[in-house]
Amino acid sequence: MRPGHFLVALLMLPALSHAEPADLQSALEAIRVKHHLPALGAAYFTTDGLIEQAVTGVRKAGTDIPATTEDLWHLGSDTKAMTATALATYVRDRKLSWDSRIISFFLEDAALAPDRVKDITLSQILSHRAGMIEDLDWRAIATGGGSLTRQRLAAVRMALKSPKYPAGDFHYSNTDYVIAGAILEKLSGEPWEKVMMDRVFTPLHMNSAGFGGTGTPGQVDEPWPHFKTGQPAPANGPDTDNPEVMGPAGTVHCTIADWVRFLTDQLRGGAGLPAMLPAAMYGAMQSPHPPDGDYGYGWLIADRDWAGGKALNHAGSNTMNFADCWLAPNRKFGVLAVTNEGGDTEAFPACDEAVGWLIEHPPAPR
Repeated sequence: MRPGHFLVALLMLPALSHAEPADLQSALEAIRVKHHLPALGAAYFTTDGLIEQAVTGVRKAGTDIPATTEDLWHLGSDTKAMTATALATYVRDRKLSWDSRIISFFLEDAALAPDRVKDITLSQILSHRAGMIEDLDWRAIATGGGSLTRQRLAAVRMALKSPKYPAGDFHYSNTDYVIAGAILEKLSGEPWEKVMMDRVFTPLHMNSAGFGGTGTPGQVDEPWPHFKTGQPAPANGPDTDNPEVMGPAGTVHCTIADWVRFLTDQLRGGAGLPAMLPAAMYGAMQSPHPPDGDYGYGWLIADRDWAGGKALNHAGSNTMNFADCWLAPNRKFGVLAVTNEGGDTEAFPACDEAVGWLIEHPPAPR
């Protein structure tokens, strides 16, 4: 199981059916049934926050327990923008620079690192241009024991000793963001999970945010994970996820409303409105690096007419859940969709349809 590599920004506004649903709930139910998903949720928000959300379907296929707007949803690689935001707080505090050399945080390993990694910067790590391997053997690292901080340090050592690509080339890499998380741990002296709570989730009042799979093991009290075949995973709960060492690349979960709190802050910052961080931090995260690329720090950057130009996108999956979001800073709104099924067979197109419907049918402002 690995956070997904869903980087192709598909949303060009899909063709809609002849019989238009009257409301978001009805639209989601039609999309959910079409794609045979257990549950599907979506939300529309502006720079003022959540405007509308809805959820349809069941927490687990084969049951009649409904999914709700209070449920927790696994965000997969949408975690990456959150990790980048935590690093931005240190840039704000002048304890870090986007151009900081990665090796400066791991000097004990400098002698073992080949020369070509010694000039790699934080910016290259966050924009997937550091040349790192896409994934390590995360389960082997996890079973090697030690604290999560030690596991992430072990991952850094493996990655720095054996870069896979030339620095500067784009290769989407979960390893990059595990390195980013290890840098946060070096800066703070705390595990990445606590840094995220202290520097991102608590300031944004994301009270439901946590890590790993959702629900109480064996109980259908949250959305149960499902494989792309539509079959429920054998188990649920915190351990039904990628290994914890991968956290900075994709293990966050929260309610739709709390994800909207994070995305609203990103939207406000991108629109030049007051936000948690100075405008320059959002400008860096939401701009391509290099300028002729299409990936910032945790964001895929596309050009869309419906967005009035720049649109920010990311999608993520741990192979058993799927989450997708789009921001339109120029027009000050955003959309998201979530489901408790993984993969690109049904989950990806369903979420794409859901956010497309919302873009074409924006709710009235409150």
